[in-house]
Amino acid sequence: MTDKASTGEIPGDLVQVGFVSGAFGVTGGIRVRPFSDDADALLSVKDWWLDKPSLHSVTARSAKPHGGDIVTTLVGLSDRNVAESLKGAGVFVSRSKFPALPEDEYYWSDLIGLNAVNLQGEQLGRVHDMMHNGAQSILRVQPVEQGAEERLIPFVDQFVKTVDIAGKTITVDWGLDY
Repeated sequence: MTDKASTGEIPGDLVQVGFVSGAFGVTGGIRVRPFSDDADALLSVKDWWLDKPSLHSVTARSAKPHGGDIVTTLVGLSDRNVAESLKGAGVFVSRSKFPALPEDEYYWSDLIGLNAVNLQGEQLGRVHDMMHNGAQSILRVQPVEQGAEERLIPFVDQFVKTVDIAGKTITVDWGLDY
């Protein structure tokens, strides 16, 4: 397996997109559990980075959906024991290599860290995570008020009015008392 990390070529825009959930087959395949229901980055990008035993680059020879995982073969990996030793490794992809999205669609990683503000200009908190409930994606907003509970805001047009990635703000139709 290639190791660009030792030559200082680690991209500055790595995003964790999943983790190795185990070996697959007898010839060194791995199963990767993606963090997103659509695993476009894992399926289309061939240059990945794994953080076990230390951060290093790998090249995906093939990747295909299998149940809730992505089954992958890596160039230079043909031993099931080595594949099994990667279990738990984080899988990272350079953000610059993500497939382009249509207008008004966003990768979760682009939304995490944005400030959520309602239509009245009140600060609701910061998006600290995303989740999917089967019907839609949901913003998990950590409130600015001390001791307040997390806000779960459906990421749908009814509630999300604007997303300003450059301005680091999501404007939502959501009250402070929701």
